[in-house]
Amino acid sequence: MKQFLHHILTSLVCLIAPIVLTSCVNEDEFDNTPQGNFEALWKIIDEHYCFFDYKQHEYGLDWQKVHDKYQRHINGNMTNSQLFEVLGNMLGELRDGHVNLSASHDLARYWQWYESYPANYSDTLQRRYMGTDYKIASGIDYKILDDNIGYIRYESFTEGIGSGNLTEVLNYMLLCRGLIIDIRNNGGGNLTNAEVLASRFTNESTLVGYIQHKTGTGHSDFSSMEPRYLKPAANLRWQKPVCVLTNRHVFSAANEFTLYMKALPNVKIVGDRTGGGAGMPFSSSLPNGWVVRFSAVPMYDAQRQSTEFGIAPDYQVSLTEEDFKRGKDTIIEFARKLLAQ
Repeated sequence: MKQFLHHILTSLVCLIAPIVLTSCVNEDEFDNTPQGNFEALWKIIDEHYCFFDYKQHEYGLDWQKVHDKYQRHINGNMTNSQLFEVLGNMLGELRDGHVNLSASHDLARYWQWYESYPANYSDTLQRRYMGTDYKIASGIDYKILDDNIGYIRYESFTEGIGSGNLTEVLNYMLLCRGLIIDIRNNGGGNLTNAEVLASRFTNESTLVGYIQHKTGTGHSDFSSMEPRYLKPAANLRWQKPVCVLTNRHVFSAANEFTLYMKALPNVKIVGDRTGGGAGMPFSSSLPNGWVVRFSAVPMYDAQRQSTEFGIAPDYQVSLTEEDFKRGKDTIIEFARKLLAQ
């Protein structure tokens, strides 16, 4: 019965996601052995991962060589933990924060896209600026700073915000000279939430990027680039200057929000390069039931460039030790001066 239900679910996934993947992986091709699970995982990525050409160009990724490198570590007597470690290390060669392998005992992940960089964010400093009298609207914390600059803190795009909430927030800040949107350490979430917020800062439909879809199992089998537009909200829209604060921990939907905002004329990105994550993820399973998630649909900026490895700010600013000792956030202070001009 379990196997029957599994095949039904697999068929449904194939039906609802024909654009993302040309076909679902047939687990019956591989035995539930260390070698079978290894080959199944390698083939899933080989046929459906979307950044092979880009990463071959960026750092010389060769997926066939990766296969040969890790296949040598597979043997029939290895434990599940040993197999999981080998498979996780193999996926790490993709250098993709959207790629992970989940089992009942662990989650293999790649976090070096932010772990190897300065944090450029401090909870201690952020609390100093917010105090205890800030306002909360769904997923947004906000207040007006003492120089009449509005400040919005959006920690995660998994937290939705209603249209009415957003209108109230912008109405509250209507007399401010400018607005800071702090998305540092925002690891992403629902792309719709990013679009809803960004739509309050444009008065016309704006080209923000492009998207492609997989059309075959080859590494270069993609549709032509399709344009993506950010449409203005029908409700209250902000007309004054905006600074969006970013660091390396800005990823996935938050990276896309940065892409949207960077395309708008009254917006400046301040802080560090974002962490990237420009591929829509998809999931598949191995014969042993472990689930792999991977980037399947590539997205690009308005210049048709990939943002998989992040978006550069308009103003590169880092937190300094001197400012930290004074209780000042260098990035916030830079944005305040920029908006005051």
